[in-house]
Amino acid sequence: MPWKNWSSESLGVALAILAAFGFSFKAIFVKFAYAVPQAVPVEAITLLALRMSFALPFFAVIAVHASRAAPSLSRRDWLTLIALGLLGYYGASLLDFIGLSYISAGLERLILFTYPTLTVMIGVLFMGKSLQRREIGALLLSYAGIGLVFFHDLEFSGEARSVIIGSLFIFASSLAYAFYLAGSGSMIQRLGSVRFTALAMLVSVLATELHLLVTQPLSVLLLQPLPIYAYAAAMALFSTVLPVFLQSAAIRRIGASKSVMIGTLGPMLTIVFAWLLLDEPLSLVQLAGAGLVLAGVWLVSRR
Repeated sequence: MPWKNWSSESLGVALAILAAFGFSFKAIFVKFAYAVPQAVPVEAITLLALRMSFALPFFAVIAVHASRAAPSLSRRDWLTLIALGLLGYYGASLLDFIGLSYISAGLERLILFTYPTLTVMIGVLFMGKSLQRREIGALLLSYAGIGLVFFHDLEFSGEARSVIIGSLFIFASSLAYAFYLAGSGSMIQRLGSVRFTALAMLVSVLATELHLLVTQPLSVLLLQPLPIYAYAAAMALFSTVLPVFLQSAAIRRIGASKSVMIGTLGPMLTIVFAWLLLDEPLSLVQLAGAGLVLAGVWLVSRR
């Protein structure tokens, strides 16, 4: 198979691109679920809990298999895993789902993709890392493209209050995810990408289910229309399980900074999918912003 002859860096770039494709569809599934007609629209925590419930068997099996011959985790390892699990796919996801109830899928993805800049800056400010000129150039290009489309959508949305509230939730989600990615690099090197990801996701699943039990009756998971379950299952497989492991494997090969920079391909994909499937507007300004994002992806991924 051709990819067997690829270098570790080339394979890492390919894995990061595939992860971006899977993650980009998450907002589409959420918007479809929110649009399902019913007396009381599905709440963010309910939809997130369904997503995590469908993903739980995959992560449980993988965690057991990956830990079978591995050394035991120290108390510090467990504390780090719990902190990262609460930040990454519980805190960041919940904030993201809430924000999506206020703003469009395309705008959500653009704000969410401030996290490459945040991840790189966290590494510089707290981990003693330095920026290469190529990474700085890629940051500027990608961030300029994201900003261009963001301000365009903000100007033409017509609902400033909803946009501001939703944007704040999504930016908080981006910041939480950036801390997760910045902290995951060393843990992935120690535990391996598969074991770390499965264990961190189990923490996120348990936190989500506990949140639901505290705030909602358990019966709410059993009384949703069939399309809600279908969208949640699709999210679990195609926008959670597969891209999560692809992302972790990419981080192990090319590092967190490059991986998240390549992930900036996601906003362009979400904009296109939202236009095709959700009838969200697509303009030349958005295409220009997407072009800048792609230029940044090319710059950071080339040899």
